[in-house]
Amino acid sequence: MYAPQHGQIATPIGFVTMIATDEWLISVQIGRRPVRPSPPSPLVREGLAQIAAWFAGRLTDFTLPLAPASSSRGQALRAALIAVPYGQTISYGALAALAGSGARAIGQLCARNPLPLLVPCHRVTAAGGKLGAYSAADGPESKAWLIAHEARLQSMITLAAPAP
Repeated sequence: MYAPQHGQIATPIGFVTMIATDEWLISVQIGRRPVRPSPPSPLVREGLAQIAAWFAGRLTDFTLPLAPASSSRGQALRAALIAVPYGQTISYGALAALAGSGARAIGQLCARNPLPLLVPCHRVTAAGGKLGAYSAADGPESKAWLIAHEARLQSMITLAAPAP
């Protein structure tokens, strides 16, 4: 393919635009104004379907091929971020300790994340549970909405789980 393919869906926090090559997703942009989509590739269609299912509460983990990070260290930090469980938050410092890194490196990882939602940087908070920044959509307001959305759905999943 000569040009990346893209598609877009409306969500409660704005339009989500997904950009992909034939092999992997390279970008998720949140809150952008509508764009004229190109004919979406199968990967973009699947990605948008998974995003829609996530917002509807039918999906908690994405199974999509993501473009690799620019370094092996970046890939390891991204994996640590993806491992933060759905419906939970973690501080920059706590995630840094788990990943064997520094809090500033985690902050940079989140600030430069080209794949928000799929790489859930919204789950990372500042010390004491303060929201901190969010680079997508309406910033901290969108981050608060995403955290509350996951917490609400997580509690519904927990309530619906069969008793042991």
